[in-house]
Amino acid sequence: MLNALVTNLAAAEEAKNPLIPAWYDIVWSALWFVIILIVVWKVALPRLTAMLDERSAAIEGNIAKADEAQKQAEEALEEYTRQLAEARTEAGEIREAAREDGKKIVAEAKETAVAEANRITSAAHTQIEAERQAAFVSLRNEVGTLAIDLAGNVVGESLDDDVRATAVVDRFLADLEKVT
Repeated sequence: MLNALVTNLAAAEEAKNPLIPAWYDIVWSALWFVIILIVVWKVALPRLTAMLDERSAAIEGNIAKADEAQKQAEEALEEYTRQLAEARTEAGEIREAAREDGKKIVAEAKETAVAEANRITSAAHTQIEAERQAAFVSLRNEVGTLAIDLAGNVVGESLDDDVRATAVVDRFLADLEKVT
């Protein structure tokens, strides 16, 4: 009998499709699938959702920070550009002021040089006139002395008297001035 039972079981098993599992395997598999599904649904999925929400919030926060930083950078760039334009304008004004100051300094230097040249020329004319007068007096004395000596030789007498000699010299020079 045992032999018949084993033979009947073997025949029954051979008649089954090997790709379809037994009903008890399907029940136990379905039970474990439901348990795993509940654990994933109640534990893992909320944690995963929370983690993704945190990451999303962090990314959005970083995007907001990046936008704020970009706005600040743009504001800083605008401020820098404005300051650079002001500095260029100020530098241009300083250059113009320096040019004007340079022109004024050159004009003042020219005026000073002209005034100094006029002063030197005037001093030179004064000195030349003084030297001419000194030369004239010196020449007059020498001409007078020569004239007295010549007159004494011509007349044959000595003209040692100063008054007479002065009169002779003055008359001689007056005659010379009339001729010229």
